[in-house]
Amino acid sequence: MSDTKNPADEPDNSNLEKAPKNWTTGDEAMTGAQASYLQTLCEEAGETFDENLTKAEASKKIDELQNKTGRGENG
Repeated sequence: MSDTKNPADEPDNSNLEKAPKNWTTGDEAMTGAQASYLQTLCEEAGETFDENLTKAEASKKIDELQNKTGRGENG
C-alpha cells in the first residue's frame, strides 16, 4: 500500500476558509436557511430583519448577531 493520500478521501474545507466577500455566489440572494436563522437572530437581538441581503451580507450579519446574542461558537 502507498502512503500517498487520495485527495478525494480528504474533506474539502477550502470554502470554509473563504471570506464572504470572496464567494463567487456572494452577490446572490441569501438562502432560505440564512433568512430563517437571520430572522431568529434579529428577533433575539432586537434588530430589524432585512430580507434583501445577499448571501455574503447575510453571512456577515449572522456572525455579528451570533456574537451579540451569545449564539456564536465562542459565545
